[in-house]
Amino acid sequence: MPERLDVLKTYKLYIDGQFPRSESGRSLPISDAKGKVLAHVARASRKDLRDAVEAARKAQGGWSSASGYLRGQIMYRMAEMMEGKRAEFIRAIGAGAPKPSAASSRKHSPDAEVTAAIDRLVHYAGWADKYAQVLGCNNPVSGPFYNFTITEPTGVVAIVAPDQSPLLALVSLLAPAVCAGNTVVAIASHANPLPGAILGEVFATSDVPAGVVNILTGDRAELLPHISAHRDIDAIHAANLTAEENTLLRAGAAENVKRVTCRGVAGAKDTVDWFDNGQCQSPWWIESFVEMKTIWHPASV
Repeated sequence: MPERLDVLKTYKLYIDGQFPRSESGRSLPISDAKGKVLAHVARASRKDLRDAVEAARKAQGGWSSASGYLRGQIMYRMAEMMEGKRAEFIRAIGAGAPKPSAASSRKHSPDAEVTAAIDRLVHYAGWADKYAQVLGCNNPVSGPFYNFTITEPTGVVAIVAPDQSPLLALVSLLAPAVCAGNTVVAIASHANPLPGAILGEVFATSDVPAGVVNILTGDRAELLPHISAHRDIDAIHAANLTAEENTLLRAGAAENVKRVTCRGVAGAKDTVDWFDNGQCQSPWWIESFVEMKTIWHPASV
């Protein structure tokens, strides 16, 4: 009998709560360290990016008007669903990860990364109804007035995940933006996009409204110029990219006034350590994706 060929899964894009193929029909093979093809992922195009931004913009009003308490509950539900796919995440991370050194093998193991990613989502779920009190304030003024500074979400945020820690980095970048009422279009890790593709499946079965989180897989170099130039993307959150990629993303801000936050440079000393809670769990990571509004009110009314 002829040798049986495995039916490999092709992971789709996650846009507006659905799983479309790339409009270009392209896909990328994902191989293990020995070169064996494990699965395929859709290769997103410029048109797919536009569709994801449109979905995020459509969902932004409803998500931003939801209470902080509700957003926190939904994010906690997302973490619950991640727990249910723990084994699948571990396999996906391990398939594309280089063999760690003996000193870091336990800390940076796939199991440790999944645990840290779930905990980080829970952490920012807890901030959803608290960050406004920390970042906003009652400003002292001279006269019979109250002066308040309150926070509002920036809008649509593009997330560009680095190659390191493909699940933990992606969650760490999108969670601060989502908890503040923004919607996101995320580009999964270029080196290992499988955890990002699985994350889309997790979110589809959680309570997060369609369009709040959109996840694309594909060639990062192809998508970055379009992210930088897109006028309906209000902010970018990226980390551990090359100096050239950081420069490209910031160049778009000069032309269309989007807010760009790039954390660390790949290969440099200031590269983000995703397992460092002190570095990655802070209300100041949320602050980059809120706008401050000042309100005056007569004290006598």
